[in-house]
Amino acid sequence: MTQSDSSGSILRIEDTRFLTGRGQYTADQDRPGQLHAAVVRSPLAHARVRTIDRLSARSVAGVAGVWTADDLVRDGLGTIPCEVQFDAVTPLVVPPHMALASDRVRYVGEPVAFVVADSLAAATQAAELVDVDYEELPMVVDGAAALKAGAPQLWDDAPDNLAFTFRKGDSKRTAHLMSQAAHVVELPLVNNRVSALPLEPRAAIGEVDAETGKLVLELTGQGVHGIRRPLATSVLHLPEEQVVVFAQDVGAGFGLKNFLYPEWILLLWAARKLGRPIKWVSDIGQDLSGAVHGRAMQCHGRLGLDADGRFLALDVDIVANLGAYASSAGPNAATNAASTAMGGFYDIPEIYMQSRGAFTNTTPVDAYRGAGKPEANYIVERLIDAAARRHGFDPVELRLRNAVDNFPYRKSLGAVLDCGRFRANIEDAARIADRDGLTERRAESARRGRLRGLGFACFLESSRGAPQEQVEIRFSEDGKIELVPGTESNGQGHETAFAQIAAERLSLPLDTFRYLQADTRITQRGFGHGGARTMHMGGGTLALAIEQMLEKARPIAAQMLQADPADLEYRDGSFVLNDSERTVSLLDVARAARSPEFSVSGDNGLDTVTFRQDAPFTFPGGCHAAEVEIDPQTGHIEILRYVAVDDYGRLVNPDLAQGQLHGGLAQGIGQALGENIAYDPNTGQLLSGSLMDYWLPRAIDLPPFEVRLAGEPTAANLIGAKGCGQAGCISAPPTIIHAVLDALQPLGVDDLEMPANSERIWRAIEASRSKRKTGSGGGD
Repeated sequence: MTQSDSSGSILRIEDTRFLTGRGQYTADQDRPGQLHAAVVRSPLAHARVRTIDRLSARSVAGVAGVWTADDLVRDGLGTIPCEVQFDAVTPLVVPPHMALASDRVRYVGEPVAFVVADSLAAATQAAELVDVDYEELPMVVDGAAALKAGAPQLWDDAPDNLAFTFRKGDSKRTAHLMSQAAHVVELPLVNNRVSALPLEPRAAIGEVDAETGKLVLELTGQGVHGIRRPLATSVLHLPEEQVVVFAQDVGAGFGLKNFLYPEWILLLWAARKLGRPIKWVSDIGQDLSGAVHGRAMQCHGRLGLDADGRFLALDVDIVANLGAYASSAGPNAATNAASTAMGGFYDIPEIYMQSRGAFTNTTPVDAYRGAGKPEANYIVERLIDAAARRHGFDPVELRLRNAVDNFPYRKSLGAVLDCGRFRANIEDAARIADRDGLTERRAESARRGRLRGLGFACFLESSRGAPQEQVEIRFSEDGKIELVPGTESNGQGHETAFAQIAAERLSLPLDTFRYLQADTRITQRGFGHGGARTMHMGGGTLALAIEQMLEKARPIAAQMLQADPADLEYRDGSFVLNDSERTVSLLDVARAARSPEFSVSGDNGLDTVTFRQDAPFTFPGGCHAAEVEIDPQTGHIEILRYVAVDDYGRLVNPDLAQGQLHGGLAQGIGQALGENIAYDPNTGQLLSGSLMDYWLPRAIDLPPFEVRLAGEPTAANLIGAKGCGQAGCISAPPTIIHAVLDALQPLGVDDLEMPANSERIWRAIEASRSKRKTGSGGGD
């Protein structure tokens, strides 16, 4: 069941290409004379590299090269930078991150050698013959444990493995209000480490352009300019214009494909060395160990309330497990990003957060769908539910009592909420979920020996990503209008949505427009995808570019009509003179604009480049409800219903928005119920290195989603859009956990960590039964 304004919903333009097998994915591409690459990865979490013997590998027929870190150093390659900036109490430590490990390996899956051969089989065979002599060292995989005195040290420049300390808010004022609280609830919380695991694994082809000599990298990426900049300047020490990075169709990214990976460096370096194109395609195992992970935060939260349930203060202490290196944007999730959403959309007078980054012998952690916002929302929502459960408040009424409803509202940590229907969303979700009928449904489940629970959670998403974006409008000679945004699609339907915005604002057919993206030869600059920013930043900038282009066209149209520009009106794709029959179409004006007879013409005619800076955040929000049933004998959980009532502002295409919500919900439910990157705490071995061990939700695990999209347009951009890409994975984890805890409350289970899989639920039930039998169970 879905309720929304579907007036803007049309079928995706790009789907014809995909459904007829004409999608252009990197792994399907080949170049004449190309070579193939394989990566030798560390099997140990922490070890000194004594020697690397390449002799047997080089003897394999067809091998063109076997390289190690010494070769990169000899050629003067730089290290992979971390470009995050934030106000740190203790400065961010950025250890040197070479594309290949040199003296030490620091996580299972770290690249150690790079092999290139004339076939993938030969490259793989040779990689298996590279003999690395390791001296195993003590390791640590847990973030909190890594910060303790005496823990194994990863980096000399990071004593006690501390990468940074970040603080925001007034600690004294927060502590004072907490001391005045009638109720203080606190919880240790874990946001479990997960993989974004896009359907299409990473892949790339590196080559040298024979005509220009430029290095060219085709890849599965979602931010080509952001990848090119550090690749060219920091690592290869080349001017940016000497490196081309482009992506064609990309089979999802979720943040994972935003970053500069060692493989991208190695492909271009080796291609330049050998003078031939080189292709590398990852697999699930390599992506689970060698691509970035997400989340991985341990938190301790405290929420203070007065006797009536009004929130007074929120105190949060975060340990962010960064993995072995400070990845490109990794530290941002636990610092800047989390602070914008901390406290959700509730009126909390004082919020104080401290965040510490920890280096561990694990794969680096970076942005995954939401990056900081899911973690921040999880903290406050879990605390609210615990406060309701432990101190006799109704969980829905408690949220209603504290939801912001006066705008603009400045949150304690500085974010300014401009609008939102936060209270209305809570009321709608509670009504649609039929709370009044829960007692009867519980009884029906009990008759079958099952436990039933209903959980609620709200979310606030701070949407923007980079605060600047560029969009170009170009009039091509074939009559098409080219839309060239700096944002990039990796499956969301941007080709359709951008055409819809332009068609609506210019009153022209959809097929007038051609969408171009993700190629540094075509886009002058751009900030890619991430932070649910495409409609707010890309679409909003497109709308601004259209306005500027029409203003450029107006005097030309006036000359063509021999009229005063002020007397012209633009409608139905043409400039019209005073409601008369004298008109000239926009496309005719564009053709004329390139003619020398018009004094305002230029080489580029009506082509327009618009760069938008210092854009504000937008704040999508909503309330979700889930109803679950649990078999107490096995811990098996079934999601019976899932209700979402969300505000994404004005919807360009409601069906695309729902697609984004559905995908996010599946990922959030996956994190709540089973997805978990696990390491052996004694060896550092990755225990979830394949889909045999890394659980993903299947269709049978998900209920039909009942969605109501009720938007309140924002003034932060010309189209009123707030963003929707992260909502599902922000809201689903606490919603599901609250439903599980509601079902288990009669058995005395008060807390449960993610992932709440059947074993963990069963163990919680058994532990609670044991406590009750021995009389050791305590209350709050």
